[in-house]
Formats: sequence, structure tokens, C-alpha cells
Amino acid sequence: MKDFLVSLRDGVARHEVPLLFLPHFNALIQLNALISHENDYILSPIHVIGKLDVAMNGTGFLTPLETTRSKDIVIESNGLKGAMRGDIVVAKRLPAKRGGRAKAVVVYIVQRAFAKSIVYTKMHKGKVVGCHIKNDAILELIASQKSLKQLPLQTVLKIDNSSNTIEEVLGNLEDPSVDEKISLCLFDKKEFFSSQAEEEAKSHGDSVDKSYYPERVDLTHLPFCTIDPVDAKDFDDAIYFDAQNHTLYVAIADVSTYVFPMGFIDKEANERGFSIYFPHKAIPMLPRALSENICSLKPNLDRLAYTFKITLDPLTCKPIKEELFESIIHSHKRYTYEQIDLFLEGKRDGADDVDHTILDYLLPLHVMTKKLRNLRLADSFSFRSSEIRMRLDQNQTLLSTTVETETPSHGLIEDCMLLANKAAAAKLGFGIFRTHESPSLERMETLLNDLALIGIKVKLSSDLPRMIGTIQAQADALNLREEVDKLIIKSQKKAIYEPENRGHFGLGFESYTHFTSPIRRYSDLTLHRLLKAKMANDEKKLTFLLKDIDALCEKISLLERESDKVAWDYMDRKFARYLHEHVGENFKAIVVDAEQTPIAKLEDTVMGARIFLMDKEVSLLQRIEVKIVESSIATTKVYARVSRTFDV
Repeated sequence: MKDFLVSLRDGVARHEVPLLFLPHFNALIQLNALISHENDYILSPIHVIGKLDVAMNGTGFLTPLETTRSKDIVIESNGLKGAMRGDIVVAKRLPAKRGGRAKAVVVYIVQRAFAKSIVYTKMHKGKVVGCHIKNDAILELIASQKSLKQLPLQTVLKIDNSSNTIEEVLGNLEDPSVDEKISLCLFDKKEFFSSQAEEEAKSHGDSVDKSYYPERVDLTHLPFCTIDPVDAKDFDDAIYFDAQNHTLYVAIADVSTYVFPMGFIDKEANERGFSIYFPHKAIPMLPRALSENICSLKPNLDRLAYTFKITLDPLTCKPIKEELFESIIHSHKRYTYEQIDLFLEGKRDGADDVDHTILDYLLPLHVMTKKLRNLRLADSFSFRSSEIRMRLDQNQTLLSTTVETETPSHGLIEDCMLLANKAAAAKLGFGIFRTHESPSLERMETLLNDLALIGIKVKLSSDLPRMIGTIQAQADALNLREEVDKLIIKSQKKAIYEPENRGHFGLGFESYTHFTSPIRRYSDLTLHRLLKAKMANDEKKLTFLLKDIDALCEKISLLERESDKVAWDYMDRKFARYLHEHVGENFKAIVVDAEQTPIAKLEDTVMGARIFLMDKEVSLLQRIEVKIVESSIATTKVYARVSRTFDV
């Protein structure tokens, strides 16, 4: 399809059009998007064919199929004409304003990225129609008005895009519990697994009998522990540190033993790619019989693991020996980050369920991981970040938000996992790496220009880590470190999965991959299979696994972005509902984008909600008070006016 569409730029004769593409060809002629030229039809100069992306605010961005140095073409929400993110469309260029961004409107949808749309019902010119949940575009429904009027207005429907017919009634827009279904359906995600996948998962049982695995290394005598969030149910990783011999064991759930390539579970995990985490529940990548049971490294149970044994130099803390093997472990304790933070502060008596054997090795491990972090940051940099946690009631109504920041326990686990991920990458010549390119100097120059407006003045340098460190030092002095760190992250390219190693700029690693979360990331499951095949010298299996690895890496990178967007969309829906009830009220906020449509984020009783400002005269990172003017539960867009500004 793509090659055919690109060929329209040079001209195609009608008799050369493949039969499959002929309906599109004829439709474009009728729209005057294709014009006759000698014996061929060529694309009109004012039309462009490209792939559409739609931002969270409803604005579309069209990337032409032909490579170009120009910026993406902007398509306002009212010009999308029902087109959605990922669709291949033909757009008609609008007259350009001098010095302005190129704009267009969609005239034809060539190929849908998604087979489904989500709409809610409303009255429009005396008829019940569908209204797209993301941009309020009107959609005529293929159903009788009599049957549509049987449904309450604002009924949320899943629509088959090929026929515009109703496939499923999801609920009502006024019900907060429908948000979960909307967010999943918008990105074509499923919660439940097929009966075949569930049966396959349950067939593995609930327990591990280690006598069945004599070839595995028995580590059940070692006091492993898990450290996770308080509400975690899937335990991917467990650690043990032999302080006397400076040896760290990182045991990872051996998912590949239970998930067979091309089996029912594997096919669904391949389509999901990642687990999705909502404030109130998780949508797992694997059936819960695996993710929360036989694969999960639960306490006081034998479990199969794929384990790195890493011996560290006591002075330099650098690995001097890395061994990888299949094992059986028996986690002695399941701890939360909060509990371990108390332990690391030395509050043994005040913490519940203290295991002094584990604490005795966690304390020296904490010392060593701090040294590791200092060494790592000499060649890279760290970002101060916080995560917004939502508290919902039983009806999924937002009650409050809290800010979760990194603590010593988070740092301890992170550095242990980084060691294992680096060790895995070192054993992999070709397969699936986690790569992160350094940002272009052009993007960094744009960042520096933005930062100069708030008083951070740094010269552009090819030594990016040192330059970023200088930026962060000035941000600290202005008490804007976390906000500036977010701008730095935004200026960088996203980390992706690739079959070839290209290094990881953000971490400062020459080689890096993801090994430690096979329960919730398909990338890690794939890596485990590759490593096992390589270590067994199974060339036939290795060839099979690597056959389509390029396409798989690209797919997993896309699925990662989608799973993030599902979670963000759900949070936006909760914020929009909350603020819908507080229209006319004032909230403190900070400006995070001062471009054409300024955006602020709330920093008040509720944190993190994104607000579109109706005022143009604001400055980046300016602290303001806003009055909520409008909040759309459907599109999640919240509009406000600045009611007061604050001095920095």
C-alpha cells in the first residue's frame, strides 16, 4: 500500500493500479486529489498523503509518506473528519499564513490504523448520532433512529470502523467506571484473555516441585527477598547479596519456561507487549494464573528463576564475574519500598516483620549500590522525577492524588536491576537491545533558548552530560530542578528496542537491554529465549527467534508507547471528571508549555492535571492560579483562564 501511494506522486496509469487499490484510486479521482496528466493520474500539488498522529489535545500531525525535511503538517481537530491516530490519510493543504506552520484538512482515509472507534450518543439536528470521544467529530451510525433512541443519551459505543455499525455498548459517559473501558478501547487493548490462553496458563498448576528440575541450580537455601510497591501482585525480581564474597544474585521470574513460542499465551502476550497499570488495577500481559501465581516470585514458595550471579570488586564495585543460569529460589520475604526505607534508616524496632538476616545484607548492599550510582553518574546524569498516584473510591471517582518520589529503596533495587540488564546485554551479540540515542545539537539548542527565558543561561556544548549537569545546577539554584529535568527529558529522543546495540545515552552505558521484567514486558521474555538458545548453542532455535527480530523490536517499541498512552488517557479522564465538578473554582498551577496553546499543570489539592490556558501571555515555568472555565468528560480537555500570577 505505501509503495503504491508514494508512486502517485510521479503518476500511475489506471491499468497499472492493483485491483485491491482500485476503489481508493477512483475515490481520489472523484475528490480531485488525483488529476489527469497525459496518460497517467498524479497527486494534486495541494494534496499530501501521510500517516496521522493525534496529540492528547486533539490536534493532528501529518507525516508525509515521502521523506521530507519539513515539519509535520498540522491538522486541527475539526479538520480530522473522523481520522484517528495511525491512519493513512489524504489531506488537502490550506492556504499558508506567512511564517506560519503548514496546515491541512483530511479529505480521505486510505487505511485505518484501528478497526474500532469509540463514540458517545448525542442529539444533532434532531437525530441521534455518534460523537467521537477524542475530538467530538460527528459520526452517522448505521442503526435505526428508533433503536438508537432506546439508549440513554451519552451512551458509549464501540463502533466497527469498516461499517460504522455498533459492536458493543460500553456504558454511559456519566458513569466513572466507563473510563477504564474507554481508555482500553481507544488503543484497541483487551483486558481478558481467550479461554485457550487461560487454560494453557492454568495447566502449569500452582506449585513447583524442585525434584522435577535436577538440572537447575538450587538456591532455595539463600534468603532472597522481593521489594515492590505495596499494591504489587506480580513479583518479577528477587535479590540476595552475599556481603562476605561481594556477590549479588538477581533472580528473575523464569517466564519463558511457561510461555511457549507461538502458543496461545505467547500470541496474546505478543499483541499486548506490556502490562498496563491503572490506579486501581493492572491489565497484565500474561494471564493472572501466571503473572500473579506460578511465575510470580511470591514469598515462602519455590519458584523457577533465571538468575544472574554477579561478583563485584569490593573497591571499584565493578563486576569481575557474571554468571547466568536457570535456578530454583525460595523468597523468604516480600517487602514494600516503605518498609525497606525504614530498615535502611536503621529503624529495626519500629518496622513490622523484620528479618534481621535479610537486613544484615541489605545494609552493605545499599552502601555498594550508592557507590555504583556515583560511578555511573560520573559519565551520565540523573533526573529528579515524581509520579502522580491517584486514589479512587469504589466507583472509580477521583478522591485525591499523592506524589511518589524516588527513595533509597527504589535506588537500591534500580541499581541491582541495572547490573543485571548490563550483564545480559554483554552476553548478547545481536537480538534485542534497549537503545537511547543522544539528542541532536539542534534540539539541545532549542532547549537552551527556552531555558534562557527563565534565567538559565548555558552555552551549547558537544559534551552533553557536562552541559546537562550545568543546567541542573542552575535549576537547583532557582528551585526548579524537577520542572527543568522534565524539559530536558522532553528534548531527548525516546529509548526504543533495536536488534543492534547502539548504546544508551541517558544511562551512559555502551550496551544495555531489558532482562528483569518478563512478566510485564514482552521484550524481556524475548531476551530470555534468545539467551537460553545462545547458551545452549541451539543454532536452529536462535535462527528461528531472530528471523523477524527487526519487525518485533519495532512493534514492541510501538506497544510500549501505546501502553503508556492508555494509562495517561485514563488519568486524564479522572482529572476531567474531577474538574468538571469544580468549574469556576481556582487552582494553583505551573506553565509547562508556553507555545501557541499554553498548557499548565495543577499543583494544588489535585496534582498533575493538564490545563489548556485561554490566555496567551504566560511564561514557561511561571507559577499561576487558574480559574477552571470548562472541562469535557468526553475529550478530557480542560480549559482555564489565569486569575493570578506569582513571583518566582
